[in-house]
Amino acid sequence: MITNIKKFTAEVRAEMKKVSWPSREQLKESTYVVIGVSLVITALVAAMDSIVSFGIDSIFGL
Repeated sequence: MITNIKKFTAEVRAEMKKVSWPSREQLKESTYVVIGVSLVITALVAAMDSIVSFGIDSIFGL
């Protein structure tokens, strides 16, 4: 059991050395993109919700 854990840990370390980590600038840029896209999608969903709610209220007179 201990041998398996040691082997697993060694393999994880070897794989982590192969990882290509982004630079701080790349990370900031990607974060801005994710936040921007999230805000746009949120605005679109809110607009669609308002339109559908208005349509349902108009049809059923609620």
